Amino acid sequence: MLAIKTEEEIELLRLNNDLVSKTLAEVAKIVRPGITTKELDHRAEEFIRDNGAKPGFLGYDGFPATLCVSVNDVVVHGIPSNRVLHEGDIVSVDCGTYMHGFYGDSAYTFEVGDVAPQVKRLLRVTRECLEHGVEAAVEGARIGDVSHAIQTHAESNGYSVVRELVGHGLGRDMHESPEVPNYGNKGRGPKLPAGLVICIEPMINLGTRYVYQDSDGWAVRTQDGKPSAHYELAVVVRNGKAETLSTFQYVEQVITKS
Repeated sequence: MLAIKTEEEIELLRLNNDLVSKTLAEVAKIVRPGITTKELDHRAEEFIRDNGAKPGFLGYDGFPATLCVSVNDVVVHGIPSNRVLHEGDIVSVDCGTYMHGFYGDSAYTFEVGDVAPQVKRLLRVTRECLEHGVEAAVEGARIGDVSHAIQTHAESNGYSVVRELVGHGLGRDMHESPEVPNYGNKGRGPKLPAGLVICIEPMINLGTRYVYQDSDGWAVRTQDGKPSAHYELAVVVRNGKAETLSTFQYVEQVITKS
């Protein structure tokens, strides 16, 4: 069953996703060589609580932190720690909030200092994959149309798509139906109704698509140790054009000023 949201529910989801987007901007202010991933996590938790919400990830299925902080070859679900970020790293920061009975969820991959040109290109193309996926998420389309748009753009640029991890519906639960894979065929899967809220989140690898789970039971890494990029937006399926609930605008304002 797909949980179509009322306009009132969408407004509550918008509040959460706006706060997630602003939290990622707070992280953007302190991402730099020499900072630890745990420091990023502390700043995010403080900001979320100061704004009247709870961290959506903390304690979710036992996850021990506010953010998933995934560096270089870690695709997703990296646990914040005393690991120090270094010049040339990339770091995916995935953030969730919970307030008014609903969740917010978004992710952004940051550059730490000067990043190699081939890695910059990976980030750019992954962003473009997300944009193509959002463009396909319109009323009457199918999940496979979103999946196919992401996969086609990634693979046509020489990158691979992680298949073990997917996007998802969003609402009163962090992960609702339907699953939103980043690979697939046009015209396949559930039809998208207006009012459905989904998170589209390409996870694109520089090398092989194959991944493995780290010994901590959370972090998912690329099998060949090459970098992976991850971006995520929450969107409402609408007639003609999807409506985004989370945004990278706040992050980009910070990055542009720095």
